[in-house]
Amino acid sequence: MNTAAKLGSYVLGLAVVFGGALGAGKAVGPVGTPPAEDHAAMTTMATPTASAGHGEHATEQVKNDTPGGLQVSANGYTLTPLTATIKPDEPTDFRFTVTGPDNKPVTDYEVEHDKKLHLIVVSRDLGSFQHVHPEMTPDGVWSVKLTLPDAGTYRAFADFAPTGGSALTLGTDLLVAGDYAPKALPGTSRTAGVDGYEVTLDGELTPGQSSKLTLKVSKDGKPVADLQPYLGAYGHLVALRARDLAYLHVHPDGEPGDGKTKAGPEIVFYAEVPSAGDYRLFLDFQHEGEVRTADFTLGAGERPAIPKPTPTPTSTEHGDNHSH
Repeated sequence: MNTAAKLGSYVLGLAVVFGGALGAGKAVGPVGTPPAEDHAAMTTMATPTASAGHGEHATEQVKNDTPGGLQVSANGYTLTPLTATIKPDEPTDFRFTVTGPDNKPVTDYEVEHDKKLHLIVVSRDLGSFQHVHPEMTPDGVWSVKLTLPDAGTYRAFADFAPTGGSALTLGTDLLVAGDYAPKALPGTSRTAGVDGYEVTLDGELTPGQSSKLTLKVSKDGKPVADLQPYLGAYGHLVALRARDLAYLHVHPDGEPGDGKTKAGPEIVFYAEVPSAGDYRLFLDFQHEGEVRTADFTLGAGERPAIPKPTPTPTSTEHGDNHSH
């Protein structure tokens, strides 16, 4: 091939490469477009749909495998703290907004488990856990009294569903000034004690599969069979993956008043964790008018192996050199 022909082929090759890249860029979307996020708290994927945040503006809900809480922005919604200073062990009026695709604070939310928004705040070392419910002003500003016990970094998760849209969990870091000494992750545990109650956990976490977890509540050695509904259920379980704090908010099998779900002592959950590794589990339950939290550390094993398909014998394996 002469020099001119070679140069022509090279230019043509570049045109194909960059043309393909441009097409792919258009298919994916502009740089900086926030990726969609599933509501891992419900352990199900969001179905692609058109949703309105709080009025006329709509955004397409795109299926995404990213666990909840790892992003501050998804599907056009952004979690923005308005409180800059938090001091250790000092009550603080923590304020924040959730802005929608129109960059305005969202004011219309679906009610899920008796609340429009659930706020989970944990320390980065997963030793501190709070599940609180802020109040919203008409202009879309949320606020709640928050006391963070020690200096360090905390992760705040906003769990909500904008009216007409899919449920989301957004996360942001909160910084508490002061001397900070990180603590090691608590060791694996299947029994937790809190205020005279003992909660035991039975079951295993298997990555990529729905895992049955049974938590049994007892007090003074006797099973508690009269748990009280809390936020529409006999218990709420939050699972957080160690290191990155991927968020999974799972709910029990059945609900109060359905004619089949007993008020204890066992609460059954089905959870699906995205990967192998260590997880912290926090159970909220209510008895005798007070909500208590039991915490556990549980490891998830390797993903189950996918069986390889049995190869179909080819004609050459039978000594036949012609095709069929």
